[in-house]
Amino acid sequence: MKQLDDQERKIVRELIKDPRISDNQIAKNTKVPVMTVNRKRKALEESKLLNYYCYLDTSRYGLEILSARQLYIIKFKIGITKKEFIEKITNEAEIKTFFTVHELNSFVGEKDGQLIYAVVIEGGKGNEIVEIFNGKLVPMMYRLFGNDCIKETFAFRLTTQLRLLHNYMPLLNIERGKIKKTWPDDFIFVD
Repeated sequence: MKQLDDQERKIVRELIKDPRISDNQIAKNTKVPVMTVNRKRKALEESKLLNYYCYLDTSRYGLEILSARQLYIIKFKIGITKKEFIEKITNEAEIKTFFTVHELNSFVGEKDGQLIYAVVIEGGKGNEIVEIFNGKLVPMMYRLFGNDCIKETFAFRLTTQLRLLHNYMPLLNIERGKIKKTWPDDFIFVD
């Protein structure tokens, strides 16, 4: 298990605050030499410990084009493995385009020895999401895994996003696409 050293923690903390910050600015803020910042940042990226994401807010707090969200939890029949599920999902062209538009995020898990797929679907209205789920997602699952593949589903309306990736609270600590300068360092989770 990799442990971050003190310099890496300082670098990551600065990147959490502002993912677009330069190595020079990180060095100034942390007193870590710029060449060390550059070398350690690259090593963290290459080891896939450090990732960057761009999030365009399509919710009612942003562009308002996909203002409704629902969490669906789908429990599959016994016998569908995580490996099979991921292979079929990642190789299906129709699913790739569907997920680009409608899926905010998703997870694969397990309950009672059966595969669980949890997906947050976005749409313009709540009833649109039900149509997306029943008219697009469910038929794709049937086509890939058989008409008896879904054993149980749960749906929950999501109204307000409170936290994202440990540190980001859009309604509280985000300003102009990064963490507010006034947000205390002690409130930033690194490890």
